Amino acid sequence: MLALILDWLVLIFYFKIAGEIFKSFIESGSIWDGDHLSDVNWVALILFYMPPLVYHALLEITMNGQTIGKKIMGIQVINETGGKASISQLLIRWLLREIWFLIILIIGLSYESSGNKIESALLLLIVVGYFVTDLVLVVSSKKGQRIGDLLAKTILIRVNTKSDIEDTVFQEVADSYVPSYPQIMRLSDRDINAIKGILETARKKGDYAMAENAALKIKSHLAIISPMDPFDFLDVLLKDYNYLSVK
Repeated sequence: MLALILDWLVLIFYFKIAGEIFKSFIESGSIWDGDHLSDVNWVALILFYMPPLVYHALLEITMNGQTIGKKIMGIQVINETGGKASISQLLIRWLLREIWFLIILIIGLSYESSGNKIESALLLLIVVGYFVTDLVLVVSSKKGQRIGDLLAKTILIRVNTKSDIEDTVFQEVADSYVPSYPQIMRLSDRDINAIKGILETARKKGDYAMAENAALKIKSHLAIISPMDPFDFLDVLLKDYNYLSVK
């Protein structure tokens, strides 16, 4: 919520600056070309309204799942399996953002002022329903997902800005330990960190499906056949990596 407020403060600041510039066009009389907006000023009008509309999509795509507000608050959008959210996932989230429903609210209020009360009431009901549903889902869902996250299959995580030895993949492994899956060394350090993060999150939330999904993808990628429980399998992978990486 705080990240969202910060992002809206950024947009309000933008509107303030852009509004002053747009106002100067109007006062100078250059905004009109006869009875119509000139082509140049149509561009100016589009530039005025477009940034707020594409703000979240553009920044989350270019800033690895973060906006200015999210970066300040140390949170990030990732996919449900712990990897980087794809562009299509971020676009789905964007299409179900509050900005579009605020536009619907404005349209509904304009209907109200013009006497179209039924249309206005319907649009207002849609907006209220969206925000209430979003709030209920975030509070009650296991992964704290809103409507856009559920459809895009994304989650919000807190990004650790400070780390110590416990935040790494380091584990104490006995010298007598025998690795079960040497194929683990084909994965990168980033992959191993992702596995550790998924395992810790799945255990904390009791999310068996998350652990199972990650285990199935790893087995498929490394051609591993194992009947082991997903939690135990991921734990063994981390132990194997720790043992083999120092040998």
